[in-house]
Amino acid sequence: MEKIHRETLRETNQALVRTGESIVRSEQAALEAEAIGTGVISELGVQREALVRARDRLVDTDLHVSRSRRMIQAIRRRVFYNKLFLIMIIVIESMTLSVMLYLKIFKKR
Repeated sequence: MEKIHRETLRETNQALVRTGESIVRSEQAALEAEAIGTGVISELGVQREALVRARDRLVDTDLHVSRSRRMIQAIRRRVFYNKLFLIMIIVIESMTLSVMLYLKIFKKR
């Protein structure tokens, strides 16, 4: 009987040792998972900051593009008015030249 108790005690002891080893391995796995999770969270924070900066730059770029469009439209208007003004000057000079030529030709007669 004592032999059976010793055998049972030894088996129980071995089971406890295996259970303890399993707990140690589980703790190590949990610590590794926690370290990996912490690294992932840190990396996500860095990526979030990069995305926020990119979004801010995009907003700034959009503002600059809008200003540039308005400036280009103003330049186009000025070019149109300058061309119109030059055409008017050419027409007036042509009319003046025509009148002067007419007067010069018909005054000689």
